[in-house]
Amino acid sequence: MSAADTVQGWPHLFAPGEPDAPVLLTLHGTGSDEQEISSLAPGLDPRAGVLSPRGLVQERGMARWFRRAGEGIFDVDDVLTRAGELAGFVTAAREHYGLGDRPLVAVGFSNGANIALATAMLHPDVLSRVVALSGMYPFADQDEAVDLHGVRVTTLNGRDDPMAPIDSVQHLVTVLREKGAKVEQHLRTGDHGISREDLAVARAAVARAG
Repeated sequence: MSAADTVQGWPHLFAPGEPDAPVLLTLHGTGSDEQEISSLAPGLDPRAGVLSPRGLVQERGMARWFRRAGEGIFDVDDVLTRAGELAGFVTAAREHYGLGDRPLVAVGFSNGANIALATAMLHPDVLSRVVALSGMYPFADQDEAVDLHGVRVTTLNGRDDPMAPIDSVQHLVTVLREKGAKVEQHLRTGDHGISREDLAVARAAVARAG
């Protein structure tokens, strides 16, 4: 399949931004879409390009990035498959839209953060910069990550988030660092969501990644 076929076959939106600015790969949470999550982009970097695909998995009519058996119970085999598919889409989109060597920064929320993390941990040659908002360890009790030297991840979580438990977040950070990634962890009061504090930290992380 050609790059054009891969890109055109995946629902998404794209805005080129300034040619010397990074591209934000915005990844939505469960039940959201590419339009809603991409609305964060101007506040993170108004000059950036935006590549915003839609999750292809359906759960009770809601778009997601991978299957799960219940809240926090991920189908790890599907995570592995879907991360590979997203890496393929990103590679094709870089060619199709002529992005060249522009930095690509994934900004994901919740389920979108989890697929961004999984993709970076499995395919760091495709995605090496992640800002994970309310994300958690995406591989249950399995060790799937490859060598992550050169990868930079910013995690932003609420300490009392029942959907992204702090134990899973701490395990994520530990594994990332053990595999060689540079990690900046930010914890705030509260639970699942995106706070003003989170957005300020994310804005700084995007600026450093670019």
